[in-house]
Amino acid sequence: MSATITPIKEAVSLAKSYVEDLFADEGIAEIGLEEVEFDDASRTWRVTVGFARPSVPSRWTGGIMRPLERSYKVVTLSDSTKRVVGVKDRFLPA
Repeated sequence: MSATITPIKEAVSLAKSYVEDLFADEGIAEIGLEEVEFDDASRTWRVTVGFARPSVPSRWTGGIMRPLERSYKVVTLSDSTKRVVGVKDRFLPA
C-alpha cells in the first residue's frame, strides 16, 4: 500500500466522524465521501461529506414530510494537527 493513501484515508475518516457527531441531533443518515483534496499552500485537507437529512414539514408543503434531502459539507482539516478548522456548506448546481 502506498504511503500517500494513508493520510487521505485518515482525513476522510476524521471528516466523516466529525460530521456524524456535529449533526447527530438532526437525525442524519447515509453519510458518505463525495470528494477530497489537499491544499499545499495552506497544508489543509478539504473533504466534502454528503448525507441525507430529514426535511421538516412546513406550511409550504401542507404539513407533509418530503423525502430525505441530501446535504453537503466541506470539512477543512489541518494536516499537521489533524484537527477540524472549519465546516461550510457545499451547494451543487441543479
